[in-house]
Amino acid sequence: MLSLSASQAGTLDYPEKEELKFGFIKLTDMAPLAIAYEKGYFEDEGLYVTLEAQANWKVLLDRVIDGQLDGAHMLAGQPLGATIGYGTKADIITAFSMDLNGNAITVSNDVWADMKKNIPHENGKPVHPIKADALKPVIEQYRDEGKAFNMGMVFPVSTHNYELRYWLAAGGIHPGYYAPHKGDTSGQLNAEALLSVTPPPQMPATMEAGTIYGYCVGEPWNQQAVFKGIGVPVVTDYEIWKNNPEKVFGVSRQWAEENPNTHIRVVKAMIRAAHWLDTNNNANRQEAVKILAKSSYVGADYEVIANSMTGTFEYEKGDKREVPDFNVFFRYNATYPYYSDAIWYLTQMRRWGQISDAKPDSWYKDIAKKVYRPDIYKQAVAALIDEGQMKASDFPDLSQESGFRAPQKHFIDNIVYDGQQPNAYLEKFSIGLKGQDKL
Repeated sequence: MLSLSASQAGTLDYPEKEELKFGFIKLTDMAPLAIAYEKGYFEDEGLYVTLEAQANWKVLLDRVIDGQLDGAHMLAGQPLGATIGYGTKADIITAFSMDLNGNAITVSNDVWADMKKNIPHENGKPVHPIKADALKPVIEQYRDEGKAFNMGMVFPVSTHNYELRYWLAAGGIHPGYYAPHKGDTSGQLNAEALLSVTPPPQMPATMEAGTIYGYCVGEPWNQQAVFKGIGVPVVTDYEIWKNNPEKVFGVSRQWAEENPNTHIRVVKAMIRAAHWLDTNNNANRQEAVKILAKSSYVGADYEVIANSMTGTFEYEKGDKREVPDFNVFFRYNATYPYYSDAIWYLTQMRRWGQISDAKPDSWYKDIAKKVYRPDIYKQAVAALIDEGQMKASDFPDLSQESGFRAPQKHFIDNIVYDGQQPNAYLEKFSIGLKGQDKL
């Protein structure tokens, strides 16, 4: 196992900046920040942290860039999108992955009633996972009636956008292209389902108003639709891509360079928080739900948050199923910033046209290594072990870690992803840009 030299460990005694402000969006996967604060893990590191909810993902990113925030709970695609200049151009890095899974796709009651006709049932309940094949005839019916099929996602470079697109395309539904080189950032070119941005807390009300017919979002906003009786979650992202990376903790490159010891200490506190969230088979989750229910964090009802955070997930009202890994914060090396995770996001940006031109495999790897910083993560882990805060057995042997996961097979369309071969991966899809394609 890794260990810091005495001189390296000594530098951790002196955080360059002690008073910090971190931003987040009101979603249950901001939990590592809340727990690190509430359990005193930040204070253990000599850090005095303020946590502040942000209006939306763009505001959050802008405030990290301009220094109003020292760091933030971010969409995994945000540091990558900023670094390659999609939307706002800025150098953002991450040394900490906040969680795996945690999202779902929800449709309105009317759409669900139409979809159900196309879904096999066992013992009176729909067979899961539900594929977008069941939605395809519904969208075709809307088209024949002259109605656009509108769906919501939270941000152009969000996991939710790419998961929703992945699910739709796997069912033969084209989710549309971006063409930034032509000034078209709608993401709706050639689309059969029209995706647009809706802030997470507004998803249920926007669907209830009929503006959108479905959405992809994190919790608690899928379970909220069930509680309000206005919609049905049809598939979780765990079923689309088992144990997919979701959020990261992002800081500006400049901040990281100016505050290296502070950064390591922040990552240490958040690793401890993630471990606490998953320890003893999620034994602490009910306490975590009480914390997250506070208005200063997620601010949703305890029951709504608990529905997914405590190992279950409710689909159609009354159809509650065991999904122990719906939210993962530490298991499966969840906190490690894998290059292959970064490359997956970049492949989806290329697939849907946010990256207009073909790029060699080396480009994907270079961007991943510029943004994802396992070197910082490893220093934090080594310090935690040296100090006795955590055990070496809590982690895999990081000295053997290449930053690339083994090829991943658990996708809803059974396509295998190997982060070492991004262009070969793109070639496997029947819908989406690949090779030298350009709109």
